[in-house]
Amino acid sequence: MLEGELDGHLEYERHQRSKDGNSRIGHSKKKVRTSFGESEISVPRDKDASFNPMVVPKRGNMVDGIENVILSLYAKGMSNSDIEEQIREVYNFDISTSTISRTTEKVAEDIVAWQNRPLEPVNLIVWMDGIVFKVRESSKVINKTVYVAMGLRRDGKKKVLGLWLGKNESAAFWMSVLTDIKARGTEDILITATDNLNGFTDTIRNVFPESRTQICVVHQIRDACRYVVWKDKKAFTADMKGIYNAPNEKAARAALEDFAQKWKGKYSYAIRKLEGQLGRTHRVL
Repeated sequence: MLEGELDGHLEYERHQRSKDGNSRIGHSKKKVRTSFGESEISVPRDKDASFNPMVVPKRGNMVDGIENVILSLYAKGMSNSDIEEQIREVYNFDISTSTISRTTEKVAEDIVAWQNRPLEPVNLIVWMDGIVFKVRESSKVINKTVYVAMGLRRDGKKKVLGLWLGKNESAAFWMSVLTDIKARGTEDILITATDNLNGFTDTIRNVFPESRTQICVVHQIRDACRYVVWKDKKAFTADMKGIYNAPNEKAARAALEDFAQKWKGKYSYAIRKLEGQLGRTHRVL
């Protein structure tokens, strides 16, 4: 592979005549670390010393995904000393903690740049939700929430606006998320799609007063099904599809009336929840 790279760099193959005076001048020895351990290879050289191979760059000594292994272990919460020990045990060679630190710092810089990048001034829709993860912290396993905001731009493309880490999902933390989104350049959001978190709608209006909030259909269905016994849930949710798959408000209301006639006798509270949610949804649209 290295010889092929040098052929491309010099624009002629071995035993051919040089086009610009630059030519091969032998090889140099270099030790590299791979998933099979440490090896010594011969790196071809050129007269002008302008050849910098992509397989094993100058001043680089790790190939075959070792850097990816370091980043993967780092992302799983291992310390630099733990990563050093793990690589020694698995790959049978030593790598210094300073090398590991330099590798992870490159990613950290990219993360900070991504977290602070400018955003589109207008998003048609922004979906917001929290994902709860079990995290080990100070020898204890606790819940932490990753707050996710996904935006639909005017060109029709979806982009992740950001990821924020918090203790538990709350309207108060979402306020800091929305403030960050606005500070990075977003001036208006036409529609925000959220769950039924208490106080979420008011929080959004404080930062983006013109934005309309629409409760996520999945959360609406889950909310209504909380009042339905297990043996009826499959039929109940199947009948709801006629409401949410309706092409317009008139058809949705007609489907809701049929649905209510069938289920109101057993689950009147769930029907009232759906009626209120449908009203909010279609006023937005």
